Amino acid sequence: MDQIAVRMETCSLTMVRRIAAMLDQETDAWADGDVLPRGWHFILLGADTRRSLIRDDGFPGLGIPLPDLGLPRVVLGGRTMLCHGDIRVGDTVRRESRIDNVTEKNTPNGRTAIVTVSHVLSLAGAVRPVLEETQTYLMLSARYAAPAEATAGDGARPAATKQVVPDELLLFQYSALGFNSHRVHLNRQFAHDSEGLPDLVVNGGLMLLLVTEYLRTELGGSFTRLTARHLAPLFCDRPVLLSGERQGDNWILRTWDDTGRLALKVTATV
Repeated sequence: MDQIAVRMETCSLTMVRRIAAMLDQETDAWADGDVLPRGWHFILLGADTRRSLIRDDGFPGLGIPLPDLGLPRVVLGGRTMLCHGDIRVGDTVRRESRIDNVTEKNTPNGRTAIVTVSHVLSLAGAVRPVLEETQTYLMLSARYAAPAEATAGDGARPAATKQVVPDELLLFQYSALGFNSHRVHLNRQFAHDSEGLPDLVVNGGLMLLLVTEYLRTELGGSFTRLTARHLAPLFCDRPVLLSGERQGDNWILRTWDDTGRLALKVTATV
């Protein structure tokens, strides 16, 4: 694809302290030169799409605008991360974002497009990237249709679990840090009337951040490679259960919604 955006971004101490504040962590513990926790780099992928070019649903594209295909709904389907090294607080980073692929198809629910967006982050002056991320978006024509019933997921829940309740304040703070103006995260009337959703949707990136923080701070794990599959939406003010288990060189991390439905599955390679 020929769409590409190149930006120089700064991993500023101010932004890092704001992430810590959002996660209810000590803000003064951070200083220039500290290693940025893996997953916190979302602040370097924020949009800067002009207002006049933003989609009707408010989604600006993260790093690069999505193509105008006449499809009204955007859903994050998954993402992968490959960490070659560490970003430190204060670093200047070159961000290259591009649309790698667009595949359109007709489904029983209408016309659908799968859009793959890649981001390559390199430290200023470096030849090789420090981090590569690929995001997969589903662009849909149909409104959200709630499943008939919850399923048991893909296996028994491991013993290591934690419950979180993403509220409206958390959704706002995360959206603001990433400059994500998608209305399904911010406007209940739009979410309900325009997209047929029961409530505000928890940002997929926010849920992934909470999972990687659970891995880092409570399970004592890290990763060099990560694959995430978003399987079902999560909604504001409803409890979400996190679980994690070590399987060889991988951590398998999952989230379930308040009905017991598996919503997110993450494989993080040590």
